[in-house]
Amino acid sequence: MQNMLSNNMDQALRHLGARLRTLRLSRDEPQARFAARLGISVPTLRRLEQGDPGTQIGHWFAALETLGRLHEADAWLAPFTSLFAAAAPAPPVRQRARRRRAAP
Repeated sequence: MQNMLSNNMDQALRHLGARLRTLRLSRDEPQARFAARLGISVPTLRRLEQGDPGTQIGHWFAALETLGRLHEADAWLAPFTSLFAAAAPAPPVRQRARRRRAAP
C-alpha cells in the first residue's frame, strides 16, 4: 500500500513540475531569468520542473506567486465543509440571567 502511495505522489509531482515548465515556456521565460525571479538557482528550478520531492515547498510558493497563481494554493487543504453540519439547527443561545435589584 505504501509503495502505491509513493508512486501516486511521484506521478503528481512530475505532472506539477511539467505544468510549471509549460507555464514558464508559455511566457517565453528562460530558466536563468525565471530562477532569478524566484530567488533560486537554475538547478533548483530544474528539480522543481522535474517534480523532485526533495524541493522545498517555499520554492513552489515562490513560483506560484511569480506566476500570479498563489491564490490556488488555498485549495490544497481547503477546510472540509459538511452538508449535514450546515443543515443542522443551531444550538439554542443561552441568555444571561437578569440582575435583581437590591431592595431599599
